[in-house]
Amino acid sequence: MKRILVTGGAGFLGSHLCERLLSRGHEVLCVDNLFTGRKANIAHLLDNPYFEFMRHDVTFPLYVEVDEIYNLACPASPIHYQFDPVQTTKTSVIGAINMLGLAKRTKAKILQASTSEVYGDPQVHPQPESYRGCVNTLGIRACYDEGKRCAETLFFDYHRQHQVTIKVMRIFNTYGPRMHPNDGRVVSNFIMQALQGQDITIYGDGLQTRSFCYVDDLIEGMELLMNSRDEFTGPVNIGNPGEFTIKQLAEKVISLTHSSSQIIYQPLPQDDPMQRQPIIELAKQELNWQPKVVLEEGLKKTIAYFQQMIIKSK
Repeated sequence: MKRILVTGGAGFLGSHLCERLLSRGHEVLCVDNLFTGRKANIAHLLDNPYFEFMRHDVTFPLYVEVDEIYNLACPASPIHYQFDPVQTTKTSVIGAINMLGLAKRTKAKILQASTSEVYGDPQVHPQPESYRGCVNTLGIRACYDEGKRCAETLFFDYHRQHQVTIKVMRIFNTYGPRMHPNDGRVVSNFIMQALQGQDITIYGDGLQTRSFCYVDDLIEGMELLMNSRDEFTGPVNIGNPGEFTIKQLAEKVISLTHSSSQIIYQPLPQDDPMQRQPIIELAKQELNWQPKVVLEEGLKKTIAYFQQMIIKSK
């Protein structure tokens, strides 16, 4: 049994990870300040004697004894991370410093949940880990993009300078049950609008592309990366290489929900990337990982979750 810390553990990805680690027989300390995380996501875990929840902000030091750290703390949707951009940057940068300091002291292995947003609006498509990105340092998305890029720098500097065992994964668009219904991301937006018979809002012409990875596949990749050989640090892309336009996604959601919603178009937000697709050859080679859940199957499960959420709220 390991004692494992999950920061951002009450969030969408964090709650699924906590669940997976408990099923493996580990002791889990879930830390979250509940800015975007929700107690409802972990309510079913609270009675487990090997699960502990602590309300804490990672921009402040944390003094605990752990064997492994998964650092997931940071709002990940544009609506949430642009609400307080200074705090978003602090969470990524100071949070990384605090968690790396904890890993150094306890000799814990630490994984950073980085993001495909480090590639910015890419000029290379699809994106390999070797691509250095095209990010507007002055734009409204920079608090997240640059915060995550700086966190990666810190991880590799702690690895070189202090011999901390690190893992860095770049997460591409992930979806599934427990997504926040108002996080502004396309999957949750489209499903909520379709289920409520509202117009589905596409920003831009809808021809921009994304690659959507179901949450179970993502968590499996995260766990495999943490348990990989110590010499393999990453960064490694974890995402589904299937590429879809935003318009195709909207049409698929309308079809699966049997909705009467119409598609409407709004101006594209600043610095919204036009293409996003991972090259996952490194994950296949080093982790023997590739996604298994196709988009339609994952959307059906996600739609069922939001249907139940709407029913409970009435």
